[in-house]
Amino acid sequence: MGPEVAAAVAAKHRGDCVNVAAFCAQQGLSRKSFYKYLARFAASGVSGFYPDSRRPHACPTAVSSVVEDLIVLARKRLEDQGWDAGANSIVYWLLDHPAEWPVTMHGVPSRSTINRVLKRRGLLVLVPRRAPSRHRRRFEAAHPNTRWQMDGFEYTLASGAIVVVLHLVDDCSRMDLACHAARSENSQDVWAAFAGAVQRYGLPAQLLTDNGTAFSGRRRGWTSTLETNANVLGVHHFTSSVGHPQTCGKVERAHQTCLKWLRKRPPAQDLAQLQDLLDRYREHYNHRRRHQHLDGLTPAQRYELGPKDQPGPATTAPVYVTRRIVAKNGSIGIEGVLVGVSKKVASQEVLVIHRGRHLAIFIGNNLIREITLTVAKGGYQRIAKASPKS
Repeated sequence: MGPEVAAAVAAKHRGDCVNVAAFCAQQGLSRKSFYKYLARFAASGVSGFYPDSRRPHACPTAVSSVVEDLIVLARKRLEDQGWDAGANSIVYWLLDHPAEWPVTMHGVPSRSTINRVLKRRGLLVLVPRRAPSRHRRRFEAAHPNTRWQMDGFEYTLASGAIVVVLHLVDDCSRMDLACHAARSENSQDVWAAFAGAVQRYGLPAQLLTDNGTAFSGRRRGWTSTLETNANVLGVHHFTSSVGHPQTCGKVERAHQTCLKWLRKRPPAQDLAQLQDLLDRYREHYNHRRRHQHLDGLTPAQRYELGPKDQPGPATTAPVYVTRRIVAKNGSIGIEGVLVGVSKKVASQEVLVIHRGRHLAIFIGNNLIREITLTVAKGGYQRIAKASPKS
C-alpha cells in the first residue's frame, strides 16, 4: 500500500470529504479494497495496513512443552554429570532413558528440533563455524587393536599437588584402554599403564605417542624403555611430528572428555582416590556413552565387533598376560612347563607376556628374558632363544 491510499483511508476515517470512487479510479484500486482497509484501520489503526500473519492458528506437529522440558532435563543431567550436552548426546540420552517419555509419545526428536528447542530456551551455545582446512588429512585405523594412541595430561589434587593421568585409547573404536594415575610422566608408570591395557585387551599392532621422554628417545639418540619393550613384543611404535599434536588427536580429544568429567567432582585427595574416579569414568565412557562417530555405538560395542588386529606377523595365537612369583630355584611355571629365569630375582614378581611358545618376561619395566619354549624330558625349559637383560 502506497502513502496516498493510507492518507486517504485515514482522512475518510477522520470524517473528511473523500470522493472514494474518483480516488480509487485514479489509483487503480477497487472500492471494495478501499473499504476493507478503512475497516481494518478503524479496528487496528496503522497496523491494519499490514497483511495479517499466515501462520496457522494450530500446528499438530509442534513440539509440546512436555517434550521441551524433557530435552532441557536431558541437557541438565548430562552437564551435571560432566558429559557433552550437545544435540547428539541428548538424542542418545533420550534413547537410553525410555522411562522418561510419556506413554503416548513415540520416537525421539531430531537433532535440528533439539537445537531449536535449546535456542528458544536460551540454552544453545553458538560456536563460530571454522573454515574447512584443505590440508587436513583424517586417518583412522580400520580394526580394533590396529593402532593405540597414548599420552598424558596433568591433574591437580586437593592438596594442590600436580600429578599425571596416562591415557591410552584405541584408534578405531575410541575404547578407553587405560587411565593410569601416576606421580609424573615417567617410564615406569608409562610401561605399567601399557602393560595393564595389554593384560585386558591383548597386544596392538601399532602404538602412537608423542615425543615425551617417557615415551620415546629416538629423536634424542637413545631408546626408551617403552620402545625397547614394544620392539620385543612385535608392536610397531612410532611418534608424531615435533610440535604437531594433531597426529595424536584422538587421545587429545579423549583428554578433554575425561577432564570435563573430573571437574564436575570434588578433587581427589591422593592417587588412589584419583584412580578410583578414573575407573568409574572408564566404565561409563566405554559401556554407556554412545558416540556419533560410531553411529550411536558405545566404544565397547565397536571394539567387540572386531576383527581385532595383532602385532608382528599374521598369527591366530592369542596373547596372554600373567604374573608369576619366581621360585627359589629361579624358575616360574608357564603352561605346565618350568621356565628358568634367574636365581638373582628369586621371590620377585614378574610379568609374562606370551603368545604361542614365545615369552617376554619383565620385572617392572625391565625386560629380563625373551624365550621361545622347547619342552625337554622332565618338563623343564631348555632355552632355544633367550635374551637376558641387565
